[in-house]
Amino acid sequence: MIYADTNFFTNTLVDMSHRSEAEALLAECRVRLAVTWLHRIEVVNALQQCVFLTRQGMQQMRVTPELAMAAEARFFDEVDLGIRYHHSTVSPDSVESVFQTLAHRHTAKDGFRTYDILHVSSALVLGCDTFWSFDAKAKKLAKLEGLKVN
Repeated sequence: MIYADTNFFTNTLVDMSHRSEAEALLAECRVRLAVTWLHRIEVVNALQQCVFLTRQGMQQMRVTPELAMAAEARFFDEVDLGIRYHHSTVSPDSVESVFQTLAHRHTAKDGFRTYDILHVSSALVLGCDTFWSFDAKAKKLAKLEGLKVN
Protein backbone atom coordinates (compact mmCIF):
# COMPACT_ATOMS: atom_id res chain seq x y z
CA MET A 1 0.00 0.00 0.00
CA ILE A 2 1.27 3.48 -0.89
CA TYR A 3 0.86 6.63 1.15
CA ALA A 4 1.50 10.00 -0.48
CA ASP A 5 1.79 13.18 1.56
CA THR A 6 0.13 16.47 0.71
CA ASN A 7 3.29 17.74 -0.97
CA PHE A 8 2.95 14.90 -3.48
CA PHE A 9 -0.73 15.60 -4.12
CA THR A 10 -0.12 19.33 -4.58
CA ASN A 11 2.48 18.54 -7.25
CA THR A 12 -0.18 16.59 -9.16
CA LEU A 13 -2.69 19.42 -8.96
CA VAL A 14 -0.72 22.47 -10.11
CA ASP A 15 2.39 22.90 -12.21
CA MET A 16 5.04 22.60 -9.54
CA SER A 17 8.65 21.48 -9.90
CA HIS A 18 7.91 17.76 -9.40
CA ARG A 19 4.69 17.51 -11.38
CA SER A 20 6.05 15.29 -14.14
CA GLU A 21 7.60 12.90 -11.62
CA ALA A 22 4.36 12.79 -9.62
CA GLU A 23 2.29 12.09 -12.74
CA ALA A 24 4.73 9.36 -13.82
CA LEU A 25 4.45 7.65 -10.42
CA LEU A 26 0.65 7.85 -10.57
CA ALA A 27 0.63 6.44 -14.13
CA GLU A 28 2.59 3.39 -12.96
CA CYS A 29 0.59 2.98 -9.76
CA ARG A 30 -1.74 -0.02 -9.68
CA VAL A 31 -3.49 0.92 -6.42
CA ARG A 32 -5.53 3.90 -5.33
CA LEU A 33 -3.75 6.18 -2.88
CA ALA A 34 -5.10 6.73 0.60
CA VAL A 35 -6.57 10.14 1.40
CA THR A 36 -7.12 10.93 5.08
CA TRP A 37 -8.69 13.87 6.92
CA LEU A 38 -5.20 15.40 7.08
CA HIS A 39 -4.87 15.41 3.28
CA ARG A 40 -8.32 16.88 2.86
CA ILE A 41 -7.60 19.89 5.05
CA GLU A 42 -3.98 20.32 4.05
CA VAL A 43 -4.60 20.27 0.26
CA VAL A 44 -6.96 23.23 0.62
CA ASN A 45 -4.35 25.27 2.47
CA ALA A 46 -1.46 24.15 0.24
CA LEU A 47 -3.26 25.41 -2.85
CA GLN A 48 -4.10 28.72 -1.18
CA GLN A 49 -0.45 28.97 -0.12
CA CYS A 50 0.50 28.64 -3.80
CA VAL A 51 -1.78 31.61 -4.57
CA PHE A 52 -0.14 33.61 -1.77
CA LEU A 53 3.37 32.78 -2.98
CA THR A 54 2.40 33.71 -6.54
CA ARG A 55 1.15 37.10 -5.33
CA GLN A 56 4.40 37.63 -3.44
CA GLY A 57 6.42 36.87 -6.56
CA MET A 58 7.90 33.82 -4.84
CA GLN A 59 6.35 31.12 -7.00
CA GLN A 60 7.99 29.96 -10.20
CA MET A 61 4.58 28.94 -11.46
CA ARG A 62 1.50 31.09 -11.49
CA VAL A 63 -1.43 29.90 -9.39
CA THR A 64 -4.45 32.15 -9.53
CA PRO A 65 -7.33 31.88 -7.04
CA GLU A 66 -9.43 30.37 -9.86
CA LEU A 67 -6.79 27.75 -10.66
CA ALA A 68 -6.48 26.86 -6.98
CA MET A 69 -10.23 26.39 -6.64
CA ALA A 70 -10.39 24.28 -9.82
CA ALA A 71 -7.48 22.11 -8.61
CA GLU A 72 -9.14 21.68 -5.22
CA ALA A 73 -12.43 20.67 -6.85
CA ARG A 74 -10.62 18.17 -9.11
CA PHE A 75 -8.87 16.61 -6.13
CA PHE A 76 -12.08 16.17 -4.15
CA ASP A 77 -13.92 14.85 -7.21
CA GLU A 78 -11.22 12.25 -7.79
CA VAL A 79 -11.34 11.22 -4.14
CA ASP A 80 -15.15 11.01 -4.12
CA LEU A 81 -15.23 9.05 -7.38
CA GLY A 82 -12.39 6.75 -6.34
CA ILE A 83 -10.50 7.47 -9.56
CA ARG A 84 -6.93 7.53 -8.26
CA TYR A 85 -7.58 7.94 -4.56
CA HIS A 86 -9.82 6.57 -1.85
CA HIS A 87 -11.06 7.82 1.50
CA SER A 88 -9.08 6.26 4.33
CA THR A 89 -9.98 6.53 7.95
CA VAL A 90 -7.27 6.58 10.56
CA SER A 91 -8.03 6.56 14.24
CA PRO A 92 -6.81 9.76 15.89
CA ASP A 93 -5.80 7.74 18.95
CA SER A 94 -3.70 5.36 16.85
CA VAL A 95 -2.05 8.20 14.95
CA GLU A 96 -1.36 10.05 18.21
CA SER A 97 0.28 7.02 19.77
CA VAL A 98 2.55 6.42 16.76
CA PHE A 99 3.18 10.18 16.48
CA GLN A 100 4.45 10.38 20.04
CA THR A 101 6.75 7.41 19.50
CA LEU A 102 8.21 8.91 16.32
CA ALA A 103 8.60 12.37 17.86
CA HIS A 104 10.45 10.93 20.85
CA ARG A 105 12.58 8.72 18.62
CA HIS A 106 13.56 11.25 15.96
CA THR A 107 12.69 14.92 16.43
CA ALA A 108 15.36 15.96 18.95
CA LYS A 109 18.00 14.50 16.64
CA ASP A 110 16.65 15.42 13.19
CA GLY A 111 14.17 18.27 13.77
CA PHE A 112 11.13 16.77 12.06
CA ARG A 113 8.03 18.94 11.64
CA THR A 114 4.63 18.05 13.02
CA TYR A 115 3.05 17.43 9.61
CA ASP A 116 5.89 15.16 8.50
CA ILE A 117 5.38 13.05 11.61
CA LEU A 118 1.58 13.09 11.17
CA HIS A 119 1.89 11.83 7.60
CA VAL A 120 4.41 9.10 8.40
CA SER A 121 2.36 8.08 11.44
CA SER A 122 -0.76 7.85 9.27
CA ALA A 123 1.10 5.74 6.71
CA LEU A 124 2.25 3.35 9.43
CA VAL A 125 -1.23 3.12 11.00
CA LEU A 126 -2.70 2.32 7.57
CA GLY A 127 -0.13 -0.44 7.08
CA CYS A 128 1.55 1.19 4.09
CA ASP A 129 4.97 0.02 2.95
CA THR A 130 5.71 2.93 0.58
CA PHE A 131 5.74 6.68 1.14
CA TRP A 132 5.67 9.24 -1.68
CA SER A 133 6.77 12.82 -1.13
CA PHE A 134 8.98 15.50 -2.64
CA ASP A 135 9.87 16.83 0.78
CA ALA A 136 13.35 15.69 1.85
CA LYS A 137 12.60 15.74 5.59
CA ALA A 138 9.40 13.71 5.25
CA LYS A 139 11.19 11.16 3.06
CA LYS A 140 14.04 10.91 5.55
CA LEU A 141 11.62 10.14 8.39
CA ALA A 142 9.76 7.60 6.26
CA LYS A 143 13.06 5.84 5.44
CA LEU A 144 14.07 5.83 9.10
CA GLU A 145 10.78 4.05 9.82
CA GLY A 146 11.42 1.41 7.14
CA LEU A 147 9.13 2.71 4.41
CA LYS A 148 10.20 2.67 0.77
CA VAL A 149 10.22 6.15 -0.78
CA ASN A 150 10.07 7.58 -4.30
